[in-house]
Amino acid sequence: MIRECPSCSQKNRIPAEHLTDTGRCGACKAELPPVAEPIDADTNSFDEIVNGARVPVLIDFWAEWCGPCRMAAPHVKKVAAEMAGKAIVVKVDTERWPALAQRFNVMSIPNFVVMKNGQTILQQPGLVDSRQMTTWLTRA
Repeated sequence: MIRECPSCSQKNRIPAEHLTDTGRCGACKAELPPVAEPIDADTNSFDEIVNGARVPVLIDFWAEWCGPCRMAAPHVKKVAAEMAGKAIVVKVDTERWPALAQRFNVMSIPNFVVMKNGQTILQQPGLVDSRQMTTWLTRA
């Protein structure tokens, strides 16, 4: 995955297994903190993250037109910030990446999946709050 340095804007390639680590920019050597926001995933980045992450991964299947998905978005963002370094949060737009939604038999959105070591631990359709999402990740 490519992350931009907050200090110098240099693009740095970070392997999925190090997204929750604190690293250093290859150009300016500034600290690159763990990922603290949801990652918009495509098919390639999705597979890289869920198979390579050493921590639990929360996946939010959503679509722009979905009202409950828009209501869940601030909760998903909050969980990504609060769980930085301990979990990774991924968002999958079901309109852009329907094959990913089909892979998980997503019939309604929002739909949340928790994975660890490439395996599905939990799948839950419907709107939930950040406390519930955090509980899922902590238990995983």
